[in-house]
Amino acid sequence: VQLVESGGGSVQAGGSLRLSCVVSGWIAGDYCLAWFRQAPGQEREGVAHIYTSDHSTVYADSAKGRFTISDDSSKNTVYLQMNSLKPEDTAMYYCVLERFCYGFSTGRYNYWGQGTQVTVS
Repeated sequence: VQLVESGGGSVQAGGSLRLSCVVSGWIAGDYCLAWFRQAPGQEREGVAHIYTSDHSTVYADSAKGRFTISDDSSKNTVYLQMNSLKPEDTAMYYCVLERFCYGFSTGRYNYWGQGTQVTVS
């Protein structure tokens, strides 16, 4: 399984970014794709996840109302649209995959991308 993130960058507070995660090599059908982030010196935290079977979504409190997770099965891609970005959103963002969603329990997800950096100033 390979997860490749893109779309990170540097933006000013109030700006927007859209992260993408392309999934390849997964042959078990539907899956859960989560976005986690990790700021320097802090633990990884969950941001949002989506289950491709029914497109159900869950958001961390920090993401509610500002971020939107979605998937395009035709492209094997999951997106994270981030609006109204704040300096505290600065972190490395990782897409993470597993057969089912396990909330934001880091240890329950086995497949991780390399991350894409988001910097908000």
